[in-house]
Formats: sequence, structure tokens, C-alpha cells
Amino acid sequence: MSEKKVTLAHGAGGRQTSELIHSVFQKHFANPYFTADDAATLTLPGSKIAMTTDGFIVSPYRFPGGNIGKLSICGTVNDLACMGAKPLYMTCSFIIEEGFPLDELEEIAAAMEKTAKEAGVCIVAGDTKVAGKGQADHVFITTTGVGALTEGVSLSGAFAKPGDKVIVTGDVGRHGCTILLAREELGIDAEVTSDCAPLWGLVEAMLAKTHDIHVLRDATRGGVGTVLYEIAAQSSVGVEISQADVPVDPAVRGVCGLLGLDPLYLANEGTMVVVAPPAEAEMLLDVLHAQPYGKNAALIGEITSANVGKVVMATEIGTRTLLPQPGGELLPRIC
Repeated sequence: MSEKKVTLAHGAGGRQTSELIHSVFQKHFANPYFTADDAATLTLPGSKIAMTTDGFIVSPYRFPGGNIGKLSICGTVNDLACMGAKPLYMTCSFIIEEGFPLDELEEIAAAMEKTAKEAGVCIVAGDTKVAGKGQADHVFITTTGVGALTEGVSLSGAFAKPGDKVIVTGDVGRHGCTILLAREELGIDAEVTSDCAPLWGLVEAMLAKTHDIHVLRDATRGGVGTVLYEIAAQSSVGVEISQADVPVDPAVRGVCGLLGLDPLYLANEGTMVVVAPPAEAEMLLDVLHAQPYGKNAALIGEITSANVGKVVMATEIGTRTLLPQPGGELLPRIC
């Protein structure tokens, strides 16, 4: 029996398109808000919302710990969570290369279904296009998310203040290392699994204890190092971190040592940077350590009034160095 594949007819808007939507997407995304109309009508609690959009073209589209479908949900709900917004609704758009196996498309949709359920978000609408053979790399996904802002919470990269503590909610660089190894171009055998995870539950737990958090940032492309530079620029402050305090999985550390990479600049899909007043730091660490995705959380540094716009690192050999400012092509390219 021949393998079923996506054809150009699946993107033409006719019977095959309807069958694809019904057999794959509606099957996995069904909820009271999911619509076959031109747009979904939704109810939002409160008067203020957060909205974000993102594109996903990760290669390979399957990797240890997830696939492009799981990644598309996590990336979107985590962006909302970083603004203190409870994720509620999402739309998704697929660009699928002609010849892509339908079984693998359903695997992606099933991962989205599972992750959306965990995150408490409904996929309410979407779009499907089929590109000709060679015009796309298997499958691309674009998502848009809407969330309800938590009352009394105000978060921004511009709100960091000297004296604030810098926390990471998990070990760093694992997703970027996973994608690099999954491409099988380096011949390195290491047990590394992506940290890809939806983090609203973790953020909700912190906000239930205090609204006195200044910055939440999702350390995706460019990693923690890039996020720290962004915060330093937005808030006109300096950042000082301790290399010894940055949590890094031993396998990731080994791969980075072999390749001359810095885990601070590798992508994460389940780790955030938290900047909060010193009086809140220990309590926030306790909250994070009690969460499934926060067990490796650590306090890694603080915000300073010196070295404005720069990130200084105390190394493990007792010296201080300026963390390189990110620029050019950050490796591995994850999207």
C-alpha cells in the first residue's frame, strides 16, 4: 500500500483541501471555538489582551523532545506568558511541501493538540497552503496567539533596575544543541533532548505569589546571552553574571566544549530570563523549583548601574570578562 502524501490539490481550496482539514486539523484541533467560517468569534475576559505572532521553519522538523508542531505552540504561548498574559486562543497557518507524508503531518498536528491542551490554549482557526516540490522545506508553521493580561502585572525589557536579580528558569542551550546534533552533520553522539515546553503554568505560579517582577523574557534565538544584552540596552543598565552559577546540562557542556560554542548563545525553548527585585528572588526560586519545568532554575547575576549596555561575566577561574555582544549568524540556526 503506497504512502499517502500531500499533493498540490490539497492546497487548491476544493474537495481535497476540505478532506485534509477534516481528517488532520479538525480531528486534532476540535474545540467549541474552532470554526469553518472566515474567522472565529471569541470571548476575552477583562479589557486588556496580549497578542503575538511567530513563524517556525525548524530543520529537522523532528528532534529529540519534540517536533515543529510542539515548538509552534510552545513558542507562541511562552511569548504571551512573558507579558503576564494567560494564553487563550491561537490560529495557525501551514505551508506544506508537495509530497510531504500525511502520516507525518498528522504526527505534527497531534503534537500541537497535546501541547495546546497542556498550555490551556484553543486553536480556533487556520489556513493551509501547499507549495510545489522544492519550494518549501517540508513544512512551515505560522502561529498567532491571544491572551488575557493579568491585572496589576506590568512587564517589559525596559523595566530592569540596578540591584535587581537575574534568574534563569532552567538550564541553558539545550534546544539549540539538540537541533545541531539532530542534523547529523557532526558525527557527535550525545544524549541531549530539547527543553521545548509551554511555560504559562510556571509564570502563573510566580505571579500568584508576587506581581513585583520587572522582566520576563523567553530566551529563544540567540539564547540567554542575547536576551541579557537586549535588557541592558532597553533599560540602560549593566548586567553582571557568574559563569559558575549558569546551569548547563553536562552533555550540552561537553558538545559546546568540542565545538567551541557558548551555551549562553544557544537557543532555548523552555527557559526564561526573570529579572526581579532582590527581596523577591529567593521566593521566586522556591516557586520555580516546585514546578515541573523550573527544577533547574538558578540565580545567575544582577542588574548594575555600571557598564551600561554591556554584560560582564565572572568566570570560573576568577577573572571578569565582557560577554561578547551577539552579532552575525548565531549557530545553529534554528528557524
